Amino acid sequence: MNSKKYLLGICLLLAASWSWAAGDVLRIGSKRFTESYILAHVLAQTAQTAQANGEAGKVEVLAGLGNTAIVYAALQAGSIDLYPEYAGTIDQEILKNKTPSTLAVMREQLKPLGLGVDIALGFNDGYALAMRADRAQALGVSKLSDLAGQPGLRLGLSNEFIGRADGWPGLAKRYGLPQQPTGLDHGLAYDALSAGQTDVIDIYTTDAKISHLGLRVLQDDGAYFPRYDALVLYRLDVPRRFPVAWRALQGLAGSIDEAAMIGMNAKAELQGKSFELIAAERLLPAAKTEAAEVGFWSKLFGPDLLRLSLQHLSLVLSSVGLASLVGLPLALLAAPHARLRGLLLGACGLLQTVPSLALLAALISWVERIGSLPAMLALTLYALLPIMRNTCTGLAEVPAGLKQAGMALGLTPWQSLRLIELPLALPMVLAGIRTATSIAVGTATIAAFIGAGGLGERIVTGLALNDRDLLLAGALPAAALALLFEAMFAAISLVLRRRSGS
Repeated sequence: MNSKKYLLGICLLLAASWSWAAGDVLRIGSKRFTESYILAHVLAQTAQTAQANGEAGKVEVLAGLGNTAIVYAALQAGSIDLYPEYAGTIDQEILKNKTPSTLAVMREQLKPLGLGVDIALGFNDGYALAMRADRAQALGVSKLSDLAGQPGLRLGLSNEFIGRADGWPGLAKRYGLPQQPTGLDHGLAYDALSAGQTDVIDIYTTDAKISHLGLRVLQDDGAYFPRYDALVLYRLDVPRRFPVAWRALQGLAGSIDEAAMIGMNAKAELQGKSFELIAAERLLPAAKTEAAEVGFWSKLFGPDLLRLSLQHLSLVLSSVGLASLVGLPLALLAAPHARLRGLLLGACGLLQTVPSLALLAALISWVERIGSLPAMLALTLYALLPIMRNTCTGLAEVPAGLKQAGMALGLTPWQSLRLIELPLALPMVLAGIRTATSIAVGTATIAAFIGAGGLGERIVTGLALNDRDLLLAGALPAAALALLFEAMFAAISLVLRRRSGS
């Protein structure tokens, strides 16, 4: 237990350059789909205006944190203070109630968890399944029960829906559906459906593309889905810590109907407007005059480029630095001992096989928070193998004759390591750090899924909106950063070769 606290202390110090700022900050989270992004910014701008008018502190949006499980875990851990959620999700997915509950019942169940639910925004965004109208017409499918007679239909459902308590398992059981769905990101599902690559997708009933693409929403004739009224799920101390902002947020109750939400979703998905601008237009209609078409170059060199690049750079340098601090001494210790060396390298190699998102989820559970700390720990674990393996290999390649010559001169093992073995192994050690850095630059983009920021933030948002320009606006700077590191290491290698005279 002491070692865990010690390691966490070190990591927190290393993460300090980009960790949460001091002071009381109202942190608002969101899931990783269009509507949740928009609602988070509506909540944030409402609270920010109130803060500016009568309350100290600031408001921060941690957008696109992932699915319900991750955002809810962040709320429980205190990494965020509130986020937009839906009644049906709270009732069945979070509280695991078998039958629909009233809002009053849910409030009582959430109290022991230190959580509350309030501010019904005024619209229901339910789950449903949809098909292309021509395909549904040809097969005579208009309701969910009709799917039972069409076992050949290809279902492309979001991974969260496939695993939810109120999602596919219960739906398949209720209607006796024989199909085996394939996991498909919600942001890509509409394109896959339009291209005929899948036949049925899960949708949110306020999605703008339903009407835009002329899809047929299948009737829930078995009344399986509950209502998903949009609400705010919050920590119970929020009204006390931010009384002015909370009163302003309560003023949003009943202010957004389904037509308004569909319209806001359309602005993001069909017009390419930013979530911040959409929220501003909703709260301050005069902001519509500021709208302008945003092209690729504007997205690439947007005002967030410096901030995201610095976050990405900080993640990479901190994780590779920590991996070097841990991995190099371990490699030096294990290099002379074949059994210990094999054990350590095997353990590091096993870590490489763990999928990034799975490792992040495990680390979130371990450190009990989201954001930069679990992301840095994950990147550190991935960076250990190339650093340790190359260090062991470099030391093993030092000629035995030189080691014996050192012993003949009376050098101690430590002096031999410092004066002979390490200088000769240095190019190989440097190559390991170089490889670890390249891995970290690429893998750090995944960190945005848990609110750690970095250039992956653009990629995650681009996936949610199926915005190829935004995807490239995140991928290209990450690639440029990798090339800069490659150039830096190439220059260092050149200097070392010149100094060694080779």
